[in-house]
Amino acid sequence: MLRLTALAATAGIAFTALAAPSPAEAAFHLIRWEGTGVCQVWDQSIPTKPIPSNYKTVSRPVPTFVAALAVKDGMLKKGTCKL
Repeated sequence: MLRLTALAATAGIAFTALAAPSPAEAAFHLIRWEGTGVCQVWDQSIPTKPIPSNYKTVSRPVPTFVAALAVKDGMLKKGTCKL
């Protein structure tokens, strides 16, 4: 029973390591919704596109979510984005 538990724990850790994207692969950018002007951080590793499709990409890709929030903060101060 102990071997089965250890095997299951090892398999779970290995699966988690494979499923988690590496920081080098992660890319975030800001999208701005038409009509409202609201900007949102979008994770490019999500295999789908935002719905509805009335948005425009307003920033270059950045490697982390925190960096994307910093870009959003700058755009909020400039008035490019709302909320």
